[in-house]
Amino acid sequence: MFLSEFAKAQTADKNATKETQQLLKNLHKQYGKGVLFGHQDDLAYGVGWKYEDGRSDVKEVVGDYPAVYGWDFSGIEKNGGLLNIDGVPFDKMRHYIEEGYKRGGVITLSWHLDNPLTGKTAWDTTHGGAAAALPGGNANKKYTEWLDKVAAYALSLKGPKGELIPILFRPFHELTGNWFWWTQNTCTATEFIQLWKYTILYLKDTKQVHNLLYVYNTAGDCKTKEAFMERYPGDDFADIVSFDAYQYNDPAKDNSFIKSVDNLLGIADAVAMEHHKIMALGETGYEAIPYAEWWTKTLWPAMQRHLPLYVLLWRNAGQQQNGHMHYYVPYKGQVSEPDFKTFFMLDKILFEKKAKRQHLYSR
Repeated sequence: MFLSEFAKAQTADKNATKETQQLLKNLHKQYGKGVLFGHQDDLAYGVGWKYEDGRSDVKEVVGDYPAVYGWDFSGIEKNGGLLNIDGVPFDKMRHYIEEGYKRGGVITLSWHLDNPLTGKTAWDTTHGGAAAALPGGNANKKYTEWLDKVAAYALSLKGPKGELIPILFRPFHELTGNWFWWTQNTCTATEFIQLWKYTILYLKDTKQVHNLLYVYNTAGDCKTKEAFMERYPGDDFADIVSFDAYQYNDPAKDNSFIKSVDNLLGIADAVAMEHHKIMALGETGYEAIPYAEWWTKTLWPAMQRHLPLYVLLWRNAGQQQNGHMHYYVPYKGQVSEPDFKTFFMLDKILFEKKAKRQHLYSR
């Protein structure tokens, strides 16, 4: 983005805190220069460990923390709001968010919220959840109470000087998919846009939450700009555009992931420029990373033509109850560890130390 464009880079929330406005301005300056590396739940647990102060699978491999920390609001709407969807206590999550922020990291939160119509999980694709959550719908009261809890938590996140910590909030993620109650198979584009606008207006105007930047996030199935933008709520309701895309095929034999991500980054980049936004790769990864050179031979080639603001790798949950291994960044001794170290050294890839030199929260 050219310097003349910075003046147009205003927060969707015109009453955003000065720290939140400054972060967005600095992210615009950073956009196109390098990719901030992120990891979901990085500080809470990793492969073979949980809740050990200072630990991070990323740091143990490359000697540095991620520049972006991903977390999830899911669970705040139920079970007394004690644990999130990944079993992390919300009190601990607050501590980790504050810790990452104090080191200069960027914080992003998604929300795998339950279907307000049925009370079942986010993956319940019963039709009507979006309409039910809107004013006049039979689940509007319930949904609004959930938003109250999100608002209270967002307003509890404080920095060292008592300032509210800016959060990149990514609600209704993968909205063009077909696996959540808010996706394109379960609600119309009009219903989705109404739900998005209601959510943002309630948080910022009714609950006076002004430390959120809003991230519009599609699935990785968009082939055209029209598909990417079909459910876009408008420039006054989004700060960042993004998408999620995961590797499933063997990259040693199939380069479709590189082509698909490159194409989507090109679409998102064009949208970002046209609407004075910035774009990101909201989630990605290759489960268990069996391809030893995935970082430099697949992920980097997929991103290098259209640099996203950040790339967020999914969580390192480790061994599941069924014995399945679920992780997306290497741990010590994992087959892709050497290549991850090479990826870490790339000039255009920023982990926390490089990101801190960008002074993302300073004037």
